[in-house]
Amino acid sequence: MATGVWELAAAVWQETELLLWKPPAAWFSVNAFYTSAGLRNWYVNFEHPTRRTTYGFDTFDLTVDLVIDPDLTSWRWKDEDEYTHVRRLGIVTDTEHQAVDAARDQVLAMLAERSGPFADAAAWTAWRWNPAWPAPALPRSAKSREGVVPTGGSPRAHPSGRAAGRFGEGSRRLWLAGPWAALQSARG
Repeated sequence: MATGVWELAAAVWQETELLLWKPPAAWFSVNAFYTSAGLRNWYVNFEHPTRRTTYGFDTFDLTVDLVIDPDLTSWRWKDEDEYTHVRRLGIVTDTEHQAVDAARDQVLAMLAERSGPFADAAAWTAWRWNPAWPAPALPRSAKSREGVVPTGGSPRAHPSGRAAGRFGEGSRRLWLAGPWAALQSARG
């Protein structure tokens, strides 16, 4: 992470199915991880707002996370020590840190109020990946590039000059952007 160099590699998502809710301007995403037994946990990833690119969406993981039990009864912070370290190295700037703090408050309020994706959490436990859905894949031109995949012809850089991360190809992931309420009617 400190070098700012990213390499895109072909990989297949394994072990879980992931339903991801990401409002475009939010400094976090809410993820629901599923196994064959059902919803394993909720996971809030603190990250940059997404940016649309030629190949999909760019984001940048800011290391700190919140892990929440499926029934929303308890939660715990994850990777606080790593977050402190990346802050010390300047990888997460003061401006980004302020955005993460505000996002933490926003997520904890959503959790307490049972709003956003947590409004209908019990119903989301029944969600399952539809095997008829095609696995996401990057365009061939993106796969053939080495190093950082260009976005619009030039490398996407983090404001500090670091390259930005991006979602690669895999299977059994569903990226959901936009209002959570609108997604509820699309559930299968």
